[in-house]
Amino acid sequence: MRYAVVSDIHGNLESLQAALALVKPEDAVLCLGDTVGYGPNPNECVRAIRERAQECVLGNHEVAAVDNFGVEYFNPAARTAIEWTQGKIDRENIEWLNGLGYEVRFPEFLLVHGAPVNYFEYILDKRQAKAAFERTDAPLIFVGHTHVAEYYSLEPDGSIGHEHRQHGGELELDPAKRYIIDVGSVGQPRDLNPQPSFVFYEPEKKRVEWVRYDYPIAAVQEKILAAGLPEVLAQRLEQGR
Repeated sequence: MRYAVVSDIHGNLESLQAALALVKPEDAVLCLGDTVGYGPNPNECVRAIRERAQECVLGNHEVAAVDNFGVEYFNPAARTAIEWTQGKIDRENIEWLNGLGYEVRFPEFLLVHGAPVNYFEYILDKRQAKAAFERTDAPLIFVGHTHVAEYYSLEPDGSIGHEHRQHGGELELDPAKRYIIDVGSVGQPRDLNPQPSFVFYEPEKKRVEWVRYDYPIAAVQEKILAAGLPEVLAQRLEQGR
């Protein structure tokens, strides 16, 4: 079994299609939320995840789009985009999103959008990673939310290790350690690399691989501007920030 773990698609259909083209039919797709928000194709992205993903959890942008929850914490561009999304997303997709939970636990790993228990918290440093490890006994935790491809490890001596995966790469999992794997973002990477990111996880091989790939950024930028969404949402796709 190989898992493809995607997150933070944010209505970027072209990038999602490019990611799924790298996934084999026998791979299981897992989604960590924020399929909508920012981008111009929320319905198409939700439908693609509905059709392809084995499991999916809620992100803060889904909760904002469906229930208007947490919108007061969004920056102006994000708020404008979520209001636009609210006017576009169809009833069938809303009902499906309403049925999602905030976490999915497998025997050997946990899926959450931002962090265990505090589901929309950002894990941005070692202190926050340590607190996240303390809130769950899962040996392996997959997160998104930050749009940064990286991982944190809980070492046998209790210290926290950390490495970025700005240009992709592999990680051989040590059974003596626990890990938080940030898969990065399919729809809007923010680690100064405009290439999107997702991961392949192979449990039998104890292996995680971050995949960075190309997609037609200009086509998505044109659709963002044509939809009347904030220009900054188009600009940041080529900046990776």
